[in-house]
Amino acid sequence: MLFNWFKKRRHAKILAPPFPDSWNQLIRDNFVHDQYLTSEQQQKLRRLIRIFVAEKNWEGCGGLAMTDEIKVSIAAQACLLVVGMEEDQFFDHVLSILVYPTGYVAGGTHVSGNGVVLEGGQPRLGEAWWRGPVVLSWAEARAGGRMETPGRNLVLHEFAHQLDMQNGRITDGTPPLKTQAGYDRWISVLGPEFERLVENCRHGHHGFIDCYGATNPAEFFAVITETFFERPNSLRLHHQDAYDVLREYYRLDPVQWI
Repeated sequence: MLFNWFKKRRHAKILAPPFPDSWNQLIRDNFVHDQYLTSEQQQKLRRLIRIFVAEKNWEGCGGLAMTDEIKVSIAAQACLLVVGMEEDQFFDHVLSILVYPTGYVAGGTHVSGNGVVLEGGQPRLGEAWWRGPVVLSWAEARAGGRMETPGRNLVLHEFAHQLDMQNGRITDGTPPLKTQAGYDRWISVLGPEFERLVENCRHGHHGFIDCYGATNPAEFFAVITETFFERPNSLRLHHQDAYDVLREYYRLDPVQWI
């Protein structure tokens, strides 16, 4: 109770000044989806953006100087995921945002599908850690916000993983849902959709849902989230039930935007 009081007080202080005009311009330049939202949703998005920007630890990596453009552009895309939800969601478990100019090489080890441990760096555009940082390529994040890569959005992808992680460290492609009926429908609809994608990709049948989603259920949720926001008409036309499940979860209907 006391924690919630401090949190609300902190948020009120962050939101007290007017939303900066320069930030509105950044949103117009770098976040196409904003124009599709209702005025109420746009106002809520801006509240979420201000708190998100203020409460995260932002770090430029690889020589990148951190700017308001980077912060606001990334925050707008991340907050789009939660702007339709009834309860305000600020990704409290995300502590830091690390941004590289372009792609980067991640160190450490990687266990391949056949159990082989690969040592050394791997080229990446982004990654999400449980109670840790989200790491992003600024070039890719900016292109996604401007919809220069239709069907692909790095920020939506990595923050979909963070929604998935709200159940805990293990990502399984199912974020927290409110009812058992919701879980049952999620599994009964998206489970077979994942299996179909795996089968299609295995046989070289590549559709508009990226085959990276066939990696595992966690990647499938992140990829189909990108598709839901980036190519909603195609998703609803060919995968009506999957579209409806995501529409219910995100409380948004992107088909109406186009």
